[in-house]
Amino acid sequence: MNKYIDLIESSLDNYLEIKYPEKIYEAMRYSVLGGGKRIRAMITLLTSEALGCNHNNTLPFACAIEMIHAYSLIHDDLPAMDDDDLRRGKPTNHKIFGEAMAILAGDALLNRAFEIMSNFCVKNSEPQFIKAMNVISKASGANGMIGGQVMDILSEGQEINAEILEYIYKNKTSALFKASFCSGAYVTNASAEIIEKFELMADYFGISFQIKDDLLDIHSTEEVLGKPINSDEKNDKATYIKIHGLEKAEKDYLEYSEKTLQILESLDLCDTELYRYIKNAFERTY
Repeated sequence: MNKYIDLIESSLDNYLEIKYPEKIYEAMRYSVLGGGKRIRAMITLLTSEALGCNHNNTLPFACAIEMIHAYSLIHDDLPAMDDDDLRRGKPTNHKIFGEAMAILAGDALLNRAFEIMSNFCVKNSEPQFIKAMNVISKASGANGMIGGQVMDILSEGQEINAEILEYIYKNKTSALFKASFCSGAYVTNASAEIIEKFELMADYFGISFQIKDDLLDIHSTEEVLGKPINSDEKNDKATYIKIHGLEKAEKDYLEYSEKTLQILESLDLCDTELYRYIKNAFERTY
């Protein structure tokens, strides 16, 4: 995967060239270029590649999703939210640049993401590119990632049911994965049937990804994860394990993972880098 990672990293570096005032760009670059698995950007690139599109038309959307994800992490780590000191094994943004600059860095990354996508759509006004930007827009807002984050905060210290937890997971986590899969598919001008399958698959993948996070939060170490463990318990957050128990969480993780791969198989995409990447992602330890 190194060639894809290098492509993403160099593109992000170019998109975040330092300008005046330098401090805000330094804060933005600190969180975007300071490591990370690039799962969402990789999914975007590999989806479009699996469906026959070149990377030039996909990179703006892949990088935009990475910036949106980075902005959400900066804000998640703030004292008013999760109040975390570590992210990817390094001090969180507000620990380096202060709370005010961290908030502004997150705001700037969100706006930069849409600037990148809209610039591309102005130059390439084909409907499939506008659809790709649109699906990312929906996934990032109150009807997607932010809606999930809101319910996550409101649920702290509360007894919630499985339905609310599923809403949180489908929006806070799955929404950006859905944007990654679907924007990659839209760029290729994929059919409505293919888009629908990728939407369903993204839900399965996102839920399995979040269950894995819940499992790692209790099973892993701070050195491996690069962030504090048992943070869900510290913040009294509802998790899949808390609602369903450890045994069911492990069982459902395997089930959702298998359903994800089955959809790719139904699309005859087994012999693609996308299939291999998703399969490897299920084996992650951090």
